[in-house]
Amino acid sequence: MINNQKSEYSSFGAMFRSKRVNLGYTLRSFCERYDYDPGNISRLERDLLPPSLEDDILSGYAKALQISKGSEDWISFIDLAHIAKNKLPSSISNESRQFLPLLFRTIRGKQISKDKIEKIIELINES
Repeated sequence: MINNQKSEYSSFGAMFRSKRVNLGYTLRSFCERYDYDPGNISRLERDLLPPSLEDDILSGYAKALQISKGSEDWISFIDLAHIAKNKLPSSISNESRQFLPLLFRTIRGKQISKDKIEKIIELINES
């Protein structure tokens, strides 16, 4: 997550379902209310169908789920949608993307220098 805060949701589908259920909708009632296909929404919620990354579609889902644009939930929603598609959110600058190999090395347990870590932190904070 860009905002250095771990999402409480494990996936886009988990977040979608949790938000829908917390609003008191069954799958069928949600789909009838917002004119969505129940089969597709079910597959989205079970992470069998990755979400579209088109702004109008994601914004429509967010509006139906009462996720306010710009909120922490909005950021999580967009980030999880991109993760589901194995894409980086456009909000991550090209300058920051050049440091992804360092992140991957760290995840794999390989060491990177303190200077490189400080440079990464500096770039992230500037983004």
